[in-house]
Amino acid sequence: MNPLSETPTEITISVEGTPAPQGSKQAFAVRRKNRATGQMEYTGKTAVKESAHDKVQAWRTRVEADAKKVMELTGWTPPTGGVIVDIQFYLPRPKGHYRTGRYAGLLREAAPAAHTVKPDRDKLERSTHDALTSSGIINDDANIVGGSIWKHYADGRPPGAVIIIRDYDRLATDDDQDTE
Repeated sequence: MNPLSETPTEITISVEGTPAPQGSKQAFAVRRKNRATGQMEYTGKTAVKESAHDKVQAWRTRVEADAKKVMELTGWTPPTGGVIVDIQFYLPRPKGHYRTGRYAGLLREAAPAAHTVKPDRDKLERSTHDALTSSGIINDDANIVGGSIWKHYADGRPPGAVIIIRDYDRLATDDDQDTE
């Protein structure tokens, strides 16, 4: 029996919580006060500050925990080759999209259907891919060979993401066997 046949070729992870983008990193030179002269001087060291650290850390923790649960329940083994990752992000609508008064809770006619504002799709993708890697569900985000990323408003559902991971090499092998 082939041990790979017991491992699924595709898994789905549902994560609840507000998706957070991987923040931009900003490096700056570290300075200190010279005791003898009282002047500020550069130490030759640099420090890196990441924006939105707390929010992205909470999001990554949720993704990691849910990925580990799915891996345990399904018997998923991280593929050594390529993986395909599709992610549907569901983000909360701003309060300004809703009516007020008697019609509170209903969307305004001018409320956009598509999520075309920040956070940026690529930064959401980066934080989620990093969390998938740290969870062990994929070996390295460099192994991601394809996939699709979508941003939606979380209308009628909680904010979060639905992540589908497929083993590219095994899917290609299965396709080859189907044609024989």
